[in-house]
Amino acid sequence: MTREEVYERLNAVFADVFDDDTLTVNDETTAADVDGWDSLVHITLIDAVEEEFDISFDMKTIVKLGNVGEMVDVICHELDS
Repeated sequence: MTREEVYERLNAVFADVFDDDTLTVNDETTAADVDGWDSLVHITLIDAVEEEFDISFDMKTIVKLGNVGEMVDVICHELDS
């Protein structure tokens, strides 16, 4: 799966989780850039991403994610494995 395909699906997840159809994310997007992205919503987001891509993040990876681009890197790596 290409990064573009991952972003297409990931943007749909973000729009659903944050209930905002206009929301789009990119490599540099962080929680500070998205209204309502707090620690509780973060858990819901991670769960939704895991479900969408049929992958599982370990806690160490989740804690290290600094932006959406890093999340996409992990998704692509998991899908290629």
